[in-house]
Amino acid sequence: MTGRPSSAVDFAKSLGITFSDAELLSQVFVHRSYLNEHRSLGLDHNERLEFLGDAVLELVVTEHLYRNFPNPEGELTNWRSALVRGQMIATIAKELGMEPHLLLSRGEQQSKGKARQLILANTFEAFIGALYLDRGYEAAQSFLNEHLILHLSDILAQRLHIDSKSDLQEKSQEHLGVTPTYTVLKSEGPDHDKIFTVGVQIGGTMVAEGTGSSKQRAEQSAAAQALEKWDEISHAA
Repeated sequence: MTGRPSSAVDFAKSLGITFSDAELLSQVFVHRSYLNEHRSLGLDHNERLEFLGDAVLELVVTEHLYRNFPNPEGELTNWRSALVRGQMIATIAKELGMEPHLLLSRGEQQSKGKARQLILANTFEAFIGALYLDRGYEAAQSFLNEHLILHLSDILAQRLHIDSKSDLQEKSQEHLGVTPTYTVLKSEGPDHDKIFTVGVQIGGTMVAEGTGSSKQRAEQSAAAQALEKWDEISHAA
């Protein structure tokens, strides 16, 4: 097998984790684009692991919230969304040192900003998937408790769990008597790595734009931008 399997092993060791299946661990860091230039690698890309890891991530966080907080379902859903959103897990992936171990095409190596953030978030989820397969649910749970769930208190303190779209809709309907509408302005990148730009209109006027790796995330981003300049919007209406 070519590539850098020892790099992935070194990363896991830096976290105090030993994998039985080194190839499974190496697959975590293989981006689809890398295989276009290295067809003899002998590994698949990480998207199937990402698919599994996303489900494990949601279950671990959901179980933690259910067992530790008596809040209603709607509030817990918002808390969970804030914990598992792409920006959060991409930041953690970078802090853990995942980025230097990524196997990317020459083109993707130049990616920055939202595109690189999405790659890191997907790699984090792939790592959770591999950890679950290799070490089991409790290992994945312990990892997430140590590196992700501990951020919940900061999220609540900074009100990062607030649903920006709902908040903007309530404000707009209460003060202006209209409901915000959202329009996709553009989408860029390949199908597996798209970045959407969405505009939000209030009373027919475009008031803010936002970007995200899905239409829903871009809408939340646009709503958050609108809320930041709410005083200006309400006075102009």
